[in-house]
Amino acid sequence: MTRHTLPSLRAMLGALIAAPSMSSVSPEFDSSNREVIELLAGWLEPLGFHIEIVPLPSQPHKANLIATLGQGSGGLVLAGHTDTVPYDEGRWNFDPFHLTEKHNRLYGLGTCDMKGFFALAIEAARSFDKGQLQQPLIILATADEESSMEGAQALVELGRPRARYAVIGEPTGLRPVNAHKGIMMEAVRLTGRSGHSSDPSLGVSALEGMHKVIGDLLAWREQLQATHHAPQFKVPVPTLNLGHIHGGDNPNRICGHCELHFDLRPIPGMELEALRETLNDRLHRLLGESELGWELAPLFHGTAAMHTPTTSAIVEAAEALTGHDSEAVAFCTEGPYLTEMGIETLILGPGDIAQAHQPDEYLAMDRLNPTVELLKQLITRFCL
Repeated sequence: MTRHTLPSLRAMLGALIAAPSMSSVSPEFDSSNREVIELLAGWLEPLGFHIEIVPLPSQPHKANLIATLGQGSGGLVLAGHTDTVPYDEGRWNFDPFHLTEKHNRLYGLGTCDMKGFFALAIEAARSFDKGQLQQPLIILATADEESSMEGAQALVELGRPRARYAVIGEPTGLRPVNAHKGIMMEAVRLTGRSGHSSDPSLGVSALEGMHKVIGDLLAWREQLQATHHAPQFKVPVPTLNLGHIHGGDNPNRICGHCELHFDLRPIPGMELEALRETLNDRLHRLLGESELGWELAPLFHGTAAMHTPTTSAIVEAAEALTGHDSEAVAFCTEGPYLTEMGIETLILGPGDIAQAHQPDEYLAMDRLNPTVELLKQLITRFCL
């Protein structure tokens, strides 16, 4: 395959959508992303990109792709995740794995979030020759963003890619996003002692203990929201949501075990480990003298909040090219992991978040050419 025989944009979109790459914390839905990685590598190598396929350490059936055109210490990364969420079987009007054009939209699982971005990035990249570039163009494709973030974490441990700027093509409606909240998901597990409900002295209720924990968490939420404020966000304070609770087994038994899951979404400037330390200290003060056993455990390692200053060249360029000021959003991306490696990162993609994770996910066709032209201009600005 040569530059001239590279599949059309529509053909690349169709092939990407036809390759299942769901990631999920539920094993019955989880699948490999290797077919998508191989497709991207097969299209990028004939364009002169140096191809690296890096298996995930704990899941070698999944991999990241680092494709590099040119050399230098700066340059631009066009990044995205290859995985999708599972789909709602029976709720789609179209085949999730077949690209369908209708109503001036392209329907399919991953069109918006966010396999479609890769086809657009490659379409932009095919306009440039390696010899033109004074700084590298890197196309980065990751695994497991929708579940564990293990692909992004593996890049941090690898210390690559190395570049000055990055654009992650998550769905932003082609409006630049320079900040988003983080997320941590935690479990509190209490162990008491079961007994006959007719005599409270026969046991220690984990459920009553969790009632105290919930009260303390809600008090902590009030304190966090009183002391942390970021007006650029639609919800300008950190949020804490009590999402799941389970305990006990019968109304006439004292509850011997109770577990609560919650998420906390910090704003930029709030560090995850500091929050966990504070939470651990609060639980120790609350429960340390009780008869209850307790454990605080992260459900995953968490993703930090992201903030790239508006004075960054990538933010300024995107604002000028799109005609929109940069914004802040509540959803998380892999941006903080690239930031941790010293890459100034912007979130900017053609989809809309309202279509992400929904039945009949689609990408509007009138976003295709504007995205390709925008990416060409960014490549020209930061690689030529």
